[in-house]
Amino acid sequence: MTAAPILRDVTLRDGLQLTGKPLETGRKVEIVRRLLAAGVEEIELGSMARPDLVPPMANTLDVVAQLTQEELAACWIWAATPRQVQRAIDAGISNIQYCFSVSDAHNRANIGRDTETSLEAFPEALELVKNAGGKIQLCLATSFTCPFEGEIDPEQVLAIARDHRGSAADDIVICDTLGQAVPGQVASLIEAVAETSASRRVVFHGHDTWGLGVANSLAAAASGAAMLDGALGGLGGCPFAPGASGNTSSEDILFATRPDWLSPGNFAQLVELSESVTTELGEAPRSKAAQGAHSKATAFPWVITQSE
Repeated sequence: MTAAPILRDVTLRDGLQLTGKPLETGRKVEIVRRLLAAGVEEIELGSMARPDLVPPMANTLDVVAQLTQEELAACWIWAATPRQVQRAIDAGISNIQYCFSVSDAHNRANIGRDTETSLEAFPEALELVKNAGGKIQLCLATSFTCPFEGEIDPEQVLAIARDHRGSAADDIVICDTLGQAVPGQVASLIEAVAETSASRRVVFHGHDTWGLGVANSLAAAASGAAMLDGALGGLGGCPFAPGASGNTSSEDILFATRPDWLSPGNFAQLVELSESVTTELGEAPRSKAAQGAHSKATAFPWVITQSE
């Protein structure tokens, strides 16, 4: 890596999808502000998914309404159809992660249509976002494996990455939805996608199901990904992808990549926030870096001391 990749914290969307306890609007707003204050540069704050299907996302637009335009400029919202994109724009947020699956089976389970139908609608979503002065990501779930179809041929991903209908996206997001990829696979696919995406930032979204979340994230960054997704405490998973577990931990990614803005002090703030959120939700914290921060080897500056 020539420079540390940007971390996008996805706690408030992908991190909350599988939790049984939703967070109140005010608490979500507080989390956004504490993440930004600590130095996190980009945040995925929610989803336009149907609240009856994904209840923790029901108050997403209430959160949008309470944030300033400056705060919203650092935030992204998940959408899967032009209609959802328009609703988000009408609510005041225009940075859109337009997501669909490389595999038809998962796209039908997650969005209710095949992959080609979702891709065909992307130019309409793009036009809506650009007219609103926002940014849009082309987000490809199940880029490595699908819970219904098994392993995905990299050429399926590259065919979508090369498709002219998505070429004007600001970013392209490659997702290891099930956390089953290994670093060699991630490096190879990210490098190939980056070669097709001279005008698009490449983003890697990983999960830690098989314990390779950080390794895969580092492989992605070394191969051309400029942004990595993570969630506090390793929260998360897809309710429509059997076997998907938590995201790669934001704390672990930050500890590994050490962006210029990260110091032991604001790292301690993020660990504290992570632990308070996971405790509130009744979820087990999965961050190894957060565990390490409570080490008794206090000569190490990243260990949290009582004064912090």
